[in-house]
Amino acid sequence: MAFPRHGVAALGCALAALALSGCGEAAVGGGATTARTRADGGATGSANGDPPAAGTAKSTPAASATTPASASAKPPASARGVAHEVADPLEADSYPVPASVKHASAATPRKAGEAIVAAGAPSNAEIRSELAQMHAVEHSTQQAHALDMKPVPGGESVGGNGTIPIPTNVPEVVQKVIAGANEIADFPYVYGGGHASFVDNAYDCSGSVSYALAAGGLLSAPETSGELESWGVPGPGKYITVYANAGHTYMYVDGILFDTAGRSGPYASRWQVAPTDNEGYVVRHWPNL
Repeated sequence: MAFPRHGVAALGCALAALALSGCGEAAVGGGATTARTRADGGATGSANGDPPAAGTAKSTPAASATTPASASAKPPASARGVAHEVADPLEADSYPVPASVKHASAATPRKAGEAIVAAGAPSNAEIRSELAQMHAVEHSTQQAHALDMKPVPGGESVGGNGTIPIPTNVPEVVQKVIAGANEIADFPYVYGGGHASFVDNAYDCSGSVSYALAAGGLLSAPETSGELESWGVPGPGKYITVYANAGHTYMYVDGILFDTAGRSGPYASRWQVAPTDNEGYVVRHWPNL
């Protein structure tokens, strides 16, 4: 069937307009992304020219889904008066492993922390049984604590399986932080590890501290060592004290050092028996902790 010539022209114009409209939508949605510098000199993207760390999750839409939406709205470190990030000066003391590391990835920190709290209230029979065994359990815990707090050769890392007992006489949030730190205590050190996501297979200093704090609900997204300079409030805490500067960070939890530098080997514990020199660090704690 033949169409009038002016009808064909009108139809062609309509189709062209529809195609241009589709291109406009694609242009709006396809803007360039901006890489953001992350912890201790690392980056989610390569904004600073450093190669991505082995085992560190890429900043893909799937990975970012684990980070709260509010984290993306956080102003840059410079706008909040945070010191410029530099390379971790204690990286060599953290037994960094090569890029070929094959350690399994950690679980999400909140799940790790929640695992220490039993669901539901105990029954009367369970309470009576617990009371009857209380002294024996306390004695056993004290023995285990004394055994674990002996350093292994080559550094100051605790012995045993690299974890420390979770005390019962501290607030629940502190118990969760210790449980989270235990989850990654013997993970290897990789510069930039744990920056793009809490779930990783290796962690540097700020990635380690961020993971443990997140397990206690005290952090919603990984922070660099420089960003941790403004975490919480100034001064030492009763249970948790974070020490941070532009290149390195560590913390004390219930009086025990949690640090990547000073470990006894690449897979030794981050929990350490001896204190370290705190000079040159900003001191922070969480209110009431």
